[in-house]
Amino acid sequence: QVQLVESGGGLVQSGGSLRLSCVTSGFTFEIYAMSWFRQVPGKEREGVSCISSTDDTTYYADSVKGRFTISRDNAKNTMYLQMDSLKPEDTAVYYCAAVLAGKGYQYYTIWDSIQYDFWGRGTQVTVSS
Repeated sequence: QVQLVESGGGLVQSGGSLRLSCVTSGFTFEIYAMSWFRQVPGKEREGVSCISSTDDTTYYADSVKGRFTISRDNAKNTMYLQMDSLKPEDTAVYYCAAVLAGKGYQYYTIWDSIQYDFWGRGTQVTVSS
């Protein structure tokens, strides 16, 4: 059974930090690109960050570049998102997601949420001003 379980969300003041974790099981973690998405009620889910399956190349949305850092530990089947210098506009439910990504995978499509194979249930991040 495939599981992706996010944790680490919470309430933090503007300028603070949080570290999200996504613990996975039930699939071959190391051959999947892993991403974080976020969603605010009434808005579309947006891609935040992605880490490749092959060489740990990282990708970031412009809105979080320089503030967020994505990483993965294949030995623990876990992905992380270190979020620093948080802003109120970062408030959202954060989801981890996995997409099968072999050598020919086109990473320019990573923000297209419909292609992802597996999703977690999300963790709430709230940043107060």
